[in-house]
Amino acid sequence: MGVLYDFFAAPTDDAAAATIDLLGGPGGAEPSSAELQAALRANDRAAMRRLMMPKVRLSEHGFDVLCVKGIDPVVQMATLEQLLTGTSTDAIFSRARSGKAVAVRDEGERLVLTLTDELQAVLSAATEQQLDAVAVPWSQTDEFWGNGEPEILAHFLRQLALLARNATAAGNRLYCWVCV
Repeated sequence: MGVLYDFFAAPTDDAAAATIDLLGGPGGAEPSSAELQAALRANDRAAMRRLMMPKVRLSEHGFDVLCVKGIDPVVQMATLEQLLTGTSTDAIFSRARSGKAVAVRDEGERLVLTLTDELQAVLSAATEQQLDAVAVPWSQTDEFWGNGEPEILAHFLRQLALLARNATAAGNRLYCWVCV
């Protein structure tokens, strides 16, 4: 099944920590899509691929959320931040909000982690062209075993930037709920 990651926005660390026990995490249940069901019935692979791409949405629990698999909020986000800012990963990892656990359950099988304010700021300010451009070198990093898909990562980055802009506008911060 893999590791589930819900990137989300919350006003405080305490509010983010409270998501640890929500059924399905802050993202809750994925809403059903009639369009996706039709694509599945028609075996329209192009439509299925497009419709299954992660998107920022308001969850049943009231959080702006971006649900994905395979994009780690600590190491891969630090590499992304390094590519966007030129800051060394050592400096990024030394930041107080770099992957700080605000809630832990089941011996670490469920976590709520912080993302850095610096990453949120650079994502909020990034243009679509900047995000698309950084997707290529990001896809070639060791964390993606050198063969990530730049098109998929660019889509993810545009959505993560949307989440960051929405969070910044609302005075919220970015977090990630992790379920192993």
